[in-house]
Amino acid sequence: MRFARSMNDIRYSASVRDALDRGAPVVALETTILSHGMPYPQNLETALALEADVRKAGATPATIGVIDGVIRAGLDDRELEYFATAHDVLKLSRADLPYALAARRAGATTVAATMLCAARAGIAVFATGGIGGVHRGAERSMDVSADLTELARTPVLVVCAGAKAILDLPKTLEVLETYGVTVAVYRSDEFPAFWSRRSGIAAPLRCDGTAEIAAVFRSARALGLASGMLVANPVSAADEIPLEEMARVIARAVEEAAHAGVAGKQLTPWLLDRIAALTNGRSLQTNVALVRANARLAAEIATQLR
Repeated sequence: MRFARSMNDIRYSASVRDALDRGAPVVALETTILSHGMPYPQNLETALALEADVRKAGATPATIGVIDGVIRAGLDDRELEYFATAHDVLKLSRADLPYALAARRAGATTVAATMLCAARAGIAVFATGGIGGVHRGAERSMDVSADLTELARTPVLVVCAGAKAILDLPKTLEVLETYGVTVAVYRSDEFPAFWSRRSGIAAPLRCDGTAEIAAVFRSARALGLASGMLVANPVSAADEIPLEEMARVIARAVEEAAHAGVAGKQLTPWLLDRIAALTNGRSLQTNVALVRANARLAAEIATQLR
């Protein structure tokens, strides 16, 4: 499936440009996992593994980030290492992109920003770990991730392991339904909870094959829908942390964050770091496993959209 490209504000790697010109499958990957999601060197090792996974599954990886105020679609190994080690890289959502471009800064793209850049670059499929969503207590804080509004207005297919389990998952799905975002779970009747295969929430839709997922996405484009599609891919049984165990860990981390007064953009990374500590690194291992599985699935879907 070809998307229209706006090439004036994006710099493509040679491999990504060649794949797009040939109509070959391309999968977008984010850079926030490099700069703000994992410690070094595991962040770099994961980024390289994700790109290798996408290639092995038959697609071209396009890791997206901003360097010197220029959106980049496709990074070389030296640029990946820069994002993995630099300490002055901004964390960019949609609202932050204009500043990063105007100020000629470096920025790592979140789900929302990666979706926006992918769509402008002509890339239809994006793989990530977990999307943002409605935070617990949002009725008081009004803390709702820009990822949800981006899914409502940017026609990119996003493969994830569900929303991050630190969020209010029922409210997140309610907002996605209100926004008209198609949400399908891959080979499961239950929406996943990121580190856990189960959440206790029924899947809005179930798809059992990549051809079926691609057909749904094509139908949305044929209807002229502006929204994206969310494909939730449950982490494997071998790599998951059971829901009951994670629920206790998350509850403790959320309580500690409230006592520490952590909020806003700092809340999610703080909680993820604390959960990693409370699980002795198991949550990080599961995170790596699930994002790699998502990259492989995204590449398989992208090959169906050719």
